[in-house]
Amino acid sequence: MKQKKLAIVIINWNSFDLTSDTLVSLSSTSYKNYDIIVVDNFSTDNSAAQLEKDFPSIILLKSDENKGFTGGNNLGFDYAINEGYEYVMMLNNDVAVEPDFLEPLVVKLDMDEKIGGVQPLIYFYHDRELIWNAGSRYNDIFGIPYILGYYRKDKGQLQRKKQKSIDWITGCAFMIRTEVLKKVGVLKQDFFIYYEDVDLSFRIKNAGYQLDYVPSSVIYHIAGMSQKTNKKGKEGFVSPKVHYLNARNRIWVLKQYTATLAIPFVVLYQIFYFFRTMQLLGKKYMRNQILEFLGA
Repeated sequence: MKQKKLAIVIINWNSFDLTSDTLVSLSSTSYKNYDIIVVDNFSTDNSAAQLEKDFPSIILLKSDENKGFTGGNNLGFDYAINEGYEYVMMLNNDVAVEPDFLEPLVVKLDMDEKIGGVQPLIYFYHDRELIWNAGSRYNDIFGIPYILGYYRKDKGQLQRKKQKSIDWITGCAFMIRTEVLKKVGVLKQDFFIYYEDVDLSFRIKNAGYQLDYVPSSVIYHIAGMSQKTNKKGKEGFVSPKVHYLNARNRIWVLKQYTATLAIPFVVLYQIFYFFRTMQLLGKKYMRNQILEFLGA
């Protein structure tokens, strides 16, 4: 049986080492009918040229500005749709993959046209028995997206469990039918980064498709690299923009998808959530100020 044509979209932004490690890992995959589309988000460190030199088989698309996770992936999505790929996968540039991780995902999409997107089981890179993501759920009453299995130790038990339908798929590893993207649209550009995967997942489900988690497909994720800055500030190496984008995009998703009857519960929970978040950030800021004063 002929393998479906797949495009894997990876975003690079001033991160040659991470992206190249991911590309090396992908080179050992057993699935063969795929192309890697690396979208360079206006890097200033010459990483695009270096990737093109070291990995001549990739398709390199260069953006004329940093379009964020959303805009970068959309360049890859548009290319995949225009070039006739049947499936397309968003994949973070800070992952390692098992050689056979693609087959279970493709097989799942092949067997049921009602499934619009799938994701693998994702472990942490630094501890390959510690789960980062085993599927995701969404609490409609309080407006809470959450990850299943997060920080749970697992010695391969989940890989033998049944795949299941989930509420949303992480943008870390999201395989989608290109026909579905034509119907529901690509990522919303204004999100830039964070919650864009939740929004896309909801649009796919609202169009009548199912989203599935496939634990027999396994990858490993470093996690958190997009949140860090090169220079340490008052909040450590986490950029203040991260907190802003997380909060803003969370509100956008809630405004779009909260049912009328759930609005009072969602509002009350979110007030508590944001108050608690600001409280924790305030404590971290004060701690860092004290350490700075002490010369730590």
